[in-house]
Amino acid sequence: MRWDVNFPGFCPVWLLAFMLLPSCMVGPDYVRPPTETAAQWLEAEDQRLKITTPNDQEWWKTFNDPILNKLINRAYHDNLSIRVAGVRVLEARAQLGIAIGNFYPQNQQLISSLSKVHLSQRASQAAFSHIFDYAQAQLGLTASWEIDFWGKFRRALESADAGFEAAVANYNNALVSLTADVARAYITIRTLEKRLSIARQNVDTQRETLQLADIRFKGGTTSQRDVEQARTVLANTQASIPTIEIGLRQQQNALSVLLGMPPSNISNLLAGTVQQIPSPPMQVAVGIPAELLRRRPDVRQAELQAAAQSASIGVTKAALYPAISLTGTFGFLSSDVGSFTLGDVFLWKSRTANFGPALQWNIFNYGQITNQVRVQDARLQELLVSYQNTVLTAQQEVENNLVAFLRSQERAKYLAESTEAAQNSLDLATLQYGQGITDFTTVLTAQQALLSEQDSLANTLGEISTNLVGVYRALGGGWQIREGKDIVPDSIKEQMAKRTDWGGLLSPAAQPSPDTQTPSGVSWPRW
Repeated sequence: MRWDVNFPGFCPVWLLAFMLLPSCMVGPDYVRPPTETAAQWLEAEDQRLKITTPNDQEWWKTFNDPILNKLINRAYHDNLSIRVAGVRVLEARAQLGIAIGNFYPQNQQLISSLSKVHLSQRASQAAFSHIFDYAQAQLGLTASWEIDFWGKFRRALESADAGFEAAVANYNNALVSLTADVARAYITIRTLEKRLSIARQNVDTQRETLQLADIRFKGGTTSQRDVEQARTVLANTQASIPTIEIGLRQQQNALSVLLGMPPSNISNLLAGTVQQIPSPPMQVAVGIPAELLRRRPDVRQAELQAAAQSASIGVTKAALYPAISLTGTFGFLSSDVGSFTLGDVFLWKSRTANFGPALQWNIFNYGQITNQVRVQDARLQELLVSYQNTVLTAQQEVENNLVAFLRSQERAKYLAESTEAAQNSLDLATLQYGQGITDFTTVLTAQQALLSEQDSLANTLGEISTNLVGVYRALGGGWQIREGKDIVPDSIKEQMAKRTDWGGLLSPAAQPSPDTQTPSGVSWPRW
């Protein structure tokens, strides 16, 4: 930073202060705390995983479902929570501008006044003057500039810059959550639709079985107990349908809100050639745990919040030292006393000026400032530990979703076999019952077993895809969808521009460009 001083009579002491200014900066420099990361994932040996850097900028496309792609694109443009996160980025950018402004004279005022004065005839000056009434006009400028001798404003800028980058990371994290939430809701809807279809198919089959039992009862070949048992199984299956329909409607409502609209009938958005549970790819790239430090926006946000707090210690600590300021006033002053007139205020001889340094030092603060520094330091330590915990939690989330993704595939394999066996068992039981070889209870038991296996299989297939969504979310993928695009839509910018002069901060050039998510600390100043 460059400081230019060109004032008459500027003393060498103050010149020395300016020269030493860049080297004086109280408070700690931020240092990233150590973190514990595993060398490999616990499931790294599984052939379904690839230990390569995942290319998951648009991970949802791995499901090859055009409807899902369309829903995520719409949510990105219309979701209201994302818009809130985007506006917070603009707010943080404005806060950064405030911090930058402190490097210039903090107080700058234009002075202009016209006053009518009446002095008390018993005032002290009345003993020396008999003029008690006069008018006075003044016009001028005044400014004060606190020199950043201890780095208070530089630390404040450092903190604001980190806060701005943290707001960007928060926006990215909101995108990660949004894309995962939309995919999860969509997969759940498709899963419930499949379960609903299975339940209805079983209702049709069980209704036919009831008719058969009723015919045999009326023919005298079986008892009424068979009819009542068939009616019981049918009613129980019918009772499961409303429960599934409740879950389906609730998921549709949740998806509607994610898409930025009130709960609606979204059947037109879900219609298409593909209406089944999305299938995951054969292999998934997961990288290594250490990559989470640069990939996950919430990890980056946690570190940036700690960096911002570290700089806040220096801002507070600067209050322990003297505040050195330069103040000055220049203007014109005139009165109507004697031969003077108010019009003389525009004459050069009416000029008035004062300039000089000032020092303010809170030497008797009774330990308040010291304790304020301690408070800021304690908050920093909290954030450092929170950052370390965020890194551990991120690894846990990946591991949890990986094991769920892999083991649910194995469960689905066994359920497919049990479902096939249950179908064969029902076919045999129905045939044997028609031939009088077995009792009706065997048929009903086989029907219930088939429904249970089919429902479990459909639910597990949905869990496989949902767990994969959890893997991508835990890896921090999806925020890259914003690359090359504005943080806030044009409609929001137009509303804000009508209310307030935002200058160039609403233009794309003033908004953060996509970064690599590498939490390398804070680079400043951001002019």
